[in-house]
Amino acid sequence: MNKILNWLKKRTYIILLIVCGIGFLTYSDNWQVYAEPLKEAEGWCREKWIQLGGQVTDASAMEERNKNGQSASAEEIVTSGDGVQSDGGVTENGSAAGEGSATGDGSGADNGSVTGNGSVADSGNAAGDGNGAYDGGMTGPENVQSDNGAGAENGMQAVSYKTVEDDYFADAVFIGDSRTVGMYEYGGLEEISTFYASTGLTVYKMFDSPIIKVPGQRKKQTVEEALQKNSFTKIYLMIGINEMGTGTVETFIAKYKEAVEHLRELQPDAVIYLQGIMKVTTERSEQGDYITNEGIEARNEEIAKLADNDHVFYLDVNPLICDETGGMEPSYTFDGVHLKAQYIPIWKDYLKEHAVDV
Repeated sequence: MNKILNWLKKRTYIILLIVCGIGFLTYSDNWQVYAEPLKEAEGWCREKWIQLGGQVTDASAMEERNKNGQSASAEEIVTSGDGVQSDGGVTENGSAAGEGSATGDGSGADNGSVTGNGSVADSGNAAGDGNGAYDGGMTGPENVQSDNGAGAENGMQAVSYKTVEDDYFADAVFIGDSRTVGMYEYGGLEEISTFYASTGLTVYKMFDSPIIKVPGQRKKQTVEEALQKNSFTKIYLMIGINEMGTGTVETFIAKYKEAVEHLRELQPDAVIYLQGIMKVTTERSEQGDYITNEGIEARNEEIAKLADNDHVFYLDVNPLICDETGGMEPSYTFDGVHLKAQYIPIWKDYLKEHAVDV
């Protein structure tokens, strides 16, 4: 007994420090700060296990991060009626960071180096004129693109898209994971649009996770609470990469469909743009874990079926960011999963060229 008491006595300071630390992190809700290092360690162990011939059977919901110091560290986007701010970190090279969202030394639009791999998206959405070589976007308000593929088999009407300016997104909310964080960080819409986005967000926790900070309050809001308090006329949803290792295509799309229906309940006057999950590079797809382009394609095909071309539309930027192998162009990404900062405008301009009247 004396040995135990002596042991405790010698380590009282350490024990108190640990207890205080746990109390602080629990009260301040900062445990998530340490989630990414643990997941990076998990990804490293997973990779080594695969290299040794092991089989990965667990279903992690997080993308693997860049391992050379370029990955980002922001936890979530903070939005409110009074403006938007970010909990972003800064990488060693000075780049503002959002978890795996984007890095690089520029944010200007691409001026012609990107070519699409065809005018028809994976789901059959015909892109219309101007969807071949990418030159920074179509110009002129009369430049309308026609969707002749989506929903044709189901007898839905074709969609005539128009090209808009940034102010079109003034009453829009972007909901998603780290890729949407990238749009917030480098898309130039942070002062115009609202963003409910967070690292690692999934369709399973989309409405329940407290990710939205409110000025003057310690407690964060959920997307459910925020959508009950605020009204939007456009909703852009980009989610699905984190769910690749969870369940099946069928279970994913069932939950995704439920989420879309709930969005319509919460925002009955809003047009909803369902964005196809961005593919990863072919090399990343062939790495041997749960994130594969085949799995992404299967999910995108089902997401496209949820569009009615009336209140819900399906958009797929993949033809503009993928190479001839069908995967994300390697030079556009730092980790095989997320777009670099300077290529976010490709995605943004695609959305600007595929807008509908509301």
